[in-house]
Amino acid sequence: MKFNHRFFGLVTALVMGLSMVLSACQPAAPAKDEVTLKIAVIPVLDTLPMYVAQAEGLFAAHGVKVEFVPVASGAERDQVVSSGQADGMVNEVLSVLFYNKVKTQVQIVRYARTATPENALFRILASSKSGITDVNGLKGVEIGIAQGTVIEYLTERLLQAEGFTPDEIKTVAVPKIPDRLALLNSGELKAAMLPDPTTTVAMNAGAVVVLDDTKHPEYSHSVYSFRKAVIDAHPEAIRGFLAAVEEAVAKINANPTGYNQVLKDHNLVPAALVDTYTCPPFVTQGVPTKAQFDDVLAWAKEKGLLTQDVSYEESVTDAYLPK
Repeated sequence: MKFNHRFFGLVTALVMGLSMVLSACQPAAPAKDEVTLKIAVIPVLDTLPMYVAQAEGLFAAHGVKVEFVPVASGAERDQVVSSGQADGMVNEVLSVLFYNKVKTQVQIVRYARTATPENALFRILASSKSGITDVNGLKGVEIGIAQGTVIEYLTERLLQAEGFTPDEIKTVAVPKIPDRLALLNSGELKAAMLPDPTTTVAMNAGAVVVLDDTKHPEYSHSVYSFRKAVIDAHPEAIRGFLAAVEEAVAKINANPTGYNQVLKDHNLVPAALVDTYTCPPFVTQGVPTKAQFDDVLAWAKEKGLLTQDVSYEESVTDAYLPK
């Protein structure tokens, strides 16, 4: 039989064309490690770099999708993460200790904010009606705090660092920040521990700063944490998330008034301040030290909040930070 080259060429062309059409109709293969990271977010300044990373397209540029899950409090945040409705959060070492007291459920992957000698995260303020003008005036005076939280830890550690004895440190539970602020402004509370930038609102109303964490910044920081199961399953997504946050931090630090609209959109700063607010510098990449972690652990055990040790090595990792 004589071979028909023309017929064979026609058939080959038809087959190739059909293959191209079928390929075009097929869905694209998913990107490597494609995952949406769900982040539980309280409306606090610490979360700003994530919102900037989202607004500037930095998460997308690093191949990660991020969805924010708004929550109203630390308690709600922890419920959402514990139930698997969110994968990550901004929290504190103390919160991580509670998660990991039986087994490692979450890991710290980066600082979120830290106090520095120039910029405070928390301040103990005295009411303008109290007559207190310096730290010694706090001896034996009830200070409004949230019990069993980083607020109580910082209050005690800062006062101890100033030489206070246990019987000189007095606190009273006022869990909600707006209530603490209102009672301080009215004079019903002589003193209170409050976070930045709420402290600026109190100071504008006449409250006096008597002690803050700029004197002892090693005690004061917040962190990014993720469920360990998510980290183990999607390590590249965590790396992409942290790379995007790092770029966002650089943008904020280079232009500290440039993202006030983002602050306003997400209620991260009191409304009275937001239009003229200048962001303090955000910390660049890093994780809490073992000494910082162990000090919070020791305090929690002293207070009876924990009865067992929690491993630093299993609770904190810097393996996903940008290289």
